Amino acid sequence: MQEYNPCITCGACCAHFRASFHWSECSDGYGKVPVELTEDLTLHRRVMKGTNSSSPRCIALQGEIGNCVSCYIYELRSSVCREFLFSYQDGQPNERCDQARAAYGLQPIKPFDDKGHRAA
Repeated sequence: MQEYNPCITCGACCAHFRASFHWSECSDGYGKVPVELTEDLTLHRRVMKGTNSSSPRCIALQGEIGNCVSCYIYELRSSVCREFLFSYQDGQPNERCDQARAAYGLQPIKPFDDKGHRAA
């Protein structure tokens, strides 16, 4: 059985929030995020290109939000992306996930029941 992952049909967070992280997560530091996909935010912080604007969309996001999306650097993504949980992924709602989804007309993700199934 495949683990439930609403992110593959969503992508709203990648096109709603600024993705900023410490410069050392980039390939020119100690990390793996391709530096050419980032830009400087401050002396010690970088952002994914496309996310530091009034209508953000990460350069690594492919596809149609709310339909079918993917991150073409998924295995190399920064900590800010790795640590972002969809609502109820850890059993708790995530207001930022709900906020991003709402901005694209998507319903909030529903909680899971005690057997790990999405609640109706």
